[in-house]
Amino acid sequence: MENSTSMLTFDIAIIGGGIAGLSTAWYLQQAAQSANANLTYTLLEESNRWGGHIRTERVRANGDGEFIVEAGPDSFITQKPWGVQLARELGLENHLLGTNDQMRRVYVLNRGKPTPMPDGVLLIVPTKFAPFALSPLISPLGKLRMGMDLLIPAKRDGADETLADFVRRRLGSEALDKIAEPLLSGIYNAEADRQSLLATFPRFRALEEQHGSLTRGMLASRRNGNHQSSGNGKLSAFMSLRDGTEEMVDALVARLRGDARLNSAVRRIARAENGAFVLTTDGATIHARAVVLATPAFVAADLLDDVAPDVARDLRAIRYVSTGTISLAYRIADIRRPLKGFGVVVPRSERRPINAMTWSSLKFDHRAPEGYALLRVFFGGSRSPQSMGLDDDALLQTVRGELRALMGIDAAPLFHRIYRWQRSNAQYDVGHLDRVANLEKSLPPGLYLTGSAYRGVGIPDCIKQSQDLVRHICKFAQSLEEK
Repeated sequence: MENSTSMLTFDIAIIGGGIAGLSTAWYLQQAAQSANANLTYTLLEESNRWGGHIRTERVRANGDGEFIVEAGPDSFITQKPWGVQLARELGLENHLLGTNDQMRRVYVLNRGKPTPMPDGVLLIVPTKFAPFALSPLISPLGKLRMGMDLLIPAKRDGADETLADFVRRRLGSEALDKIAEPLLSGIYNAEADRQSLLATFPRFRALEEQHGSLTRGMLASRRNGNHQSSGNGKLSAFMSLRDGTEEMVDALVARLRGDARLNSAVRRIARAENGAFVLTTDGATIHARAVVLATPAFVAADLLDDVAPDVARDLRAIRYVSTGTISLAYRIADIRRPLKGFGVVVPRSERRPINAMTWSSLKFDHRAPEGYALLRVFFGGSRSPQSMGLDDDALLQTVRGELRALMGIDAAPLFHRIYRWQRSNAQYDVGHLDRVANLEKSLPPGLYLTGSAYRGVGIPDCIKQSQDLVRHICKFAQSLEEK
């Protein structure tokens, strides 16, 4: 629908057309249909495309077939079921694509050399003795220190702490450097010394409290089958879609029946005399009984300056970092030292200009034609912020140098794609969940926050937040009807 200069009225206005905003619109639509209610909404997106950081590009190179290149997330974790559930709701069951788990090995860059993560390490905890004992990744003293996890008393005060403090306390500094920091902080593009344990990996605290140690807790989880695999009909730990994650976005947009507008930047939110919210966009004035801000926290802060200045101030306190990826395509024959695994993570102590590398076409099928490889290199964040400042030519040469060192690739790539995401990753510093709870309590009635800045950064997290949010919105709408 094209923008107009008319005044429009809706029950709900949703600002932001990423996965959080789209799924909020979807579940609002489902709730209204279920209750046979006439609940109207408008979905407003500033850019010219839906999906936010979810973006898939299809590239043909030399007429040899098609590559599926992800600009943002390439998958969603199945331990958090809401991503898979939404895909099924949208009719994408047969498009779900698991990882090639027979090749599921991760390497850690150790003194400049890719070193396999020992078999049996679940997240950061070794659950098989022999592979861990024989691995060169951790020194003998480091292995001894990790074994002390079985003896160290559990912390049960419920207080938050940094991921770094937790891992040092239970497993030691070497485990933090070689395993936890590149793997776990890498997921959040965070600094382990500032990263909230309870906001990012609460399962670790739960295992410590319930079993007295991480090792005993992981072994119990393994015995109880609380881990994912692709065998025996189970889901892989991570799933994608055959044609890329943007398939989910396309399916959502196709099924939305409300007023959905691209190129519709909201400039201001105010209150009308009747208590409704008034949104000023470049092309329309919109009245709504409730407003959902599915935007980065700093964007929400700017929009709330007039109607909730204290909330706006607290939103600006949420830190962000900028990140990027570069995907490169090669002939497999040009890779002299191929990795037999999903990729390499790079500890901060290695002081490299990249954070990690994924072999995308080995991790998932249908990502590159037969005989070709698609690699994806991650940079920026708190570990290699200097790489964000490189121009495209310098970045390409830097990454090619890293691939030459890691995998012996001297050939020029068939093509490359660079994606830079400025101020893209919210930082969940210690105390994050308490700050979010206080933010939510401080919001005026009818205003809501959702998205990756609050209660989880992944696709399933954003979907789950939207489900919970819609329940609150429906209760709010019902209370207005009863007045």
